[in-house]
Amino acid sequence: MSITLIGLGIKAGDLTRSAERALEAAEKIFARTSQTDSFKGLEGYAVETLDSVFAASRNFDTLNKNLANTVLQAGKTANVCYCVDGAVSEDEACKIILKKDKNAVVCEGVSRVSLVKDLAGLKCSQVTSLSAYEVRSLKSCRAAVVYDIDDYYAASEVKLVLSDLFGEEKTCAFVRGDSVKNIKIYELDRQKNYGLDCAVAVEEGDFLKKDRYDYDDLVHLVGLLRAPGGCPWDRAQTNESIKGNVVEEAYELADAIERRDDDGILEETGDILLQAAFHSVLKGEQGVFNATDAITGNVKKLIFRHSHIFGGDKAASESEALGVWDKNKLEEKHMTTFGESVLAVPKNFPACMRAQKVGKRAAKSGMDFLSPVSASEKLWEEVKEMVEAMQSGDKDRVFDEAGDVLFAAVNTCRLAGVDCEEALRAATDKFAKRFVECEKLIIADGKNITELDELELDYYWVKAKNALA
Repeated sequence: MSITLIGLGIKAGDLTRSAERALEAAEKIFARTSQTDSFKGLEGYAVETLDSVFAASRNFDTLNKNLANTVLQAGKTANVCYCVDGAVSEDEACKIILKKDKNAVVCEGVSRVSLVKDLAGLKCSQVTSLSAYEVRSLKSCRAAVVYDIDDYYAASEVKLVLSDLFGEEKTCAFVRGDSVKNIKIYELDRQKNYGLDCAVAVEEGDFLKKDRYDYDDLVHLVGLLRAPGGCPWDRAQTNESIKGNVVEEAYELADAIERRDDDGILEETGDILLQAAFHSVLKGEQGVFNATDAITGNVKKLIFRHSHIFGGDKAASESEALGVWDKNKLEEKHMTTFGESVLAVPKNFPACMRAQKVGKRAAKSGMDFLSPVSASEKLWEEVKEMVEAMQSGDKDRVFDEAGDVLFAAVNTCRLAGVDCEEALRAATDKFAKRFVECEKLIIADGKNITELDELELDYYWVKAKNALA
């Protein structure tokens, strides 16, 4: 019993002599579909078409598995030929069959992709080709050929993916049979008729004139700027010299988010990605790691830490999910004590943020106040000690006690469920607005703020506070 995979080519007459001999000797002949011109090459043979398998399959993966299983099962009891339009090497079901039956014979046919490339006049030698039914898996590439555009839905899916990769205004070649028409990508789902002989071909233009760029392009561009003859400033930079830019761009992104400025978020997100690309290029030059290594590590980390999604852990709530994350993080970083976790909080965090994070991590060991009220008692105790230190005139002691007051205040706010960094920023903004309003009121009354006594300042402060309430 045997299986022979036959490529029917593009049209009737494309069958090779070896394929004809296999068909003549076959006990059972299957055809992937009867909806293409190449099927006419099977006239005179007893052929069973598998069009019904298309209708019964939920998606493209299921379709190919079902097609392959049909052929493999038949091949156990008969000499079978499975005929596909185009080339065997382009058919996903044939790839499955070849993996499972090492003895399967291939009679290759004329490539649909080659025909589309020729008709479209693609100049790029690096072409990615795939069916419209797997187009969601298409990644960034220099040129693409997508076939099997057999209905409006498939055309719409292809349009969305190609628009994201190449830009919706990019010109592409829409091929139907042996005819070709140049259209914009956004017009792909506006054609009159679709069929299994429909395909689209597109290739990117000059790098500097592309409509769409991806992360790989960003890394490539940084590499160009760093190359001999590139930008003098970019070539002079090191990881150390640009480390502050990451913090600056992160704050600008946070600011855009707080302002609900989508255009700003778009721009600042791009700036954050630029910093990541720059650092990975610098480390790539040093032979330490590259952008792919960084992304690979990040994806693997996310998979490992989400063991309640991808592993055996369970988490039914947000807090349980965070607990699983923290547990896996300790394991990942080989931390065996809570002290190691506390010391791992970066020292260059804003002081308020670092204090809150340190307190939070220490609390996981059980060392924490029972409630925000008990934490506030410690705060008042620290305030009293600071007052005593100020009365003593000991500057070192005042410095030490001031730190204790601030840390105690952070703990109190943390246990009250307050984000201390956000709360302090909001309080600072509130003070700044009131101060500006207070000064305006004083100036409006023809007075100088520097000449007012404490009672007058309090009067205008309350007036400004009420005005902004």
